[in-house]
Amino acid sequence: MMVEIKLPPQPIKLGEITQVGLVVKDLQESMERYWKLLGIGPWNIYTYAPPMLRDATVRGKRVDYSMRLALSMAGPVQLELIQPLEGPSIYVEHLAEKGEGLHHIQSRVENIEEVLAAFEKSAIKVLMSGKIGDGEFYYLDTVPVIGIIYEIFRRKTRSAPEAVYPPA
Repeated sequence: MMVEIKLPPQPIKLGEITQVGLVVKDLQESMERYWKLLGIGPWNIYTYAPPMLRDATVRGKRVDYSMRLALSMAGPVQLELIQPLEGPSIYVEHLAEKGEGLHHIQSRVENIEEVLAAFEKSAIKVLMSGKIGDGEFYYLDTVPVIGIIYEIFRRKTRSAPEAVYPPA
């Protein structure tokens, strides 16, 4: 069933794009390629799984999933490499349907409840969400409108990475 997207009378204000996310099969191999080919790095590495990753949903259903990711700045935009580990997720779906590659763009949003309500009014649903520490994230089903998933997040702090590539 096709859902009709209702474009709002005024644009939803999200601010600047802070991140571009890519789904990968092998995080270590991907970091090495980006470092050796493009000089992008160093990469801060994190693993998120329950209980650190909590209140996780996929298409509105409560699920447990986990992922390992690496973050590096590429100019003013953060590049995120995501390797799904366990459980159902839109990362696993992306690998199965499209293979490795561009997955989402992201903006930091402080008024996240208002922004989620605005997307809901436009019939744009949350594909996947979760909470980590004092942060929360929501992947929105914006593919029918703009051709890519849009992620919004709110966070005050991020814990120290579990590892860095390349090692210092």
